[in-house]
Amino acid sequence: MVEPAEERVRRGTGRRLHGAIAHKLGVAILSAEYAPGDILPGEVAFAGTLGVSRSAYREAVQVLTAKGLVESRPKAGTRVLPRNRWNLLDPDVLAWAFAGEPDIKFVRGLFELRGIVEPAAAAFAAERRDRADLKVMKDCLAAMRRHTLATEAGRAADREFHATVLHATRNDALIVLSASIGAAISWTTQFKQRARDLPRNPIPDHVRVYDAIVAADAPGASAAMRTLIDLALEDTKSAMER
Repeated sequence: MVEPAEERVRRGTGRRLHGAIAHKLGVAILSAEYAPGDILPGEVAFAGTLGVSRSAYREAVQVLTAKGLVESRPKAGTRVLPRNRWNLLDPDVLAWAFAGEPDIKFVRGLFELRGIVEPAAAAFAAERRDRADLKVMKDCLAAMRRHTLATEAGRAADREFHATVLHATRNDALIVLSASIGAAISWTTQFKQRARDLPRNPIPDHVRVYDAIVAADAPGASAAMRTLIDLALEDTKSAMER
C-alpha cells in the first residue's frame, strides 16, 4: 500500500521537529548547560515553552537515550548520564560538541584517538590497497586542491580521503570507524576556520600520506599520517587560543 503524500509530509516534518529538539538538548548537554546528574525539563514544561508537541519531545529524548546522553525513569524524569556513558564518536554528538566551544581536553582526545587508529590504518593501506583505492584518494586530493578546505566540497573530499585509507585496510573493524573519524576531521577543520583562514595548507601533508601508500611504504605511510595528525592538532590548539 502506498503511503499518502500527506502522511509522508507529516512524518518528515515530525522527524525534523524531534531532530531539532534533540539538537537543542544535545548542544545544551555537551556545552555543560545541563551537567551529568541534572534532570532535564519535563515534557509538559518543555513542550509548553517551545510550543511543540509532547510526542516530539519524547522522540527527541529517545534519540539522546540511544546516544548514551540521558536515561529516563518513571517518576524520576530524564537524567543526564555521566560523560563516560556518552557515545562521543557518534557524528551527531560530535556536531553538538562543536556547535559551542568544545573543551580542549575533548578535542585532544579526538586527536589521540586518530593518532592511535589512522597511522596504523595507513600502514595497512600501503600493504593492501588496490588501484580503485588509489584512484579515489587521488581524486580526493584533486578535489581538495580545487575547492580548498574552506568549503564543504573540500571538506567532503578530505573526509572521503581518510575514509578510503580506512577502507583500504580491508579490516571491517577499522572501516566501521570511518563515519566517526570523518566527522571528527570535518568538525575540527571547520572549528579551526571560525575566526580566520586555516593557519597553513594541510593538503601537502595528505599528499605525503598518499605517496607513501602508492609506494607500498607501510612505515612511511604511518609516519606521514602521524605527522598530518600532529600538525592538525597544533593548528586546532592555535585556533582555540585566539
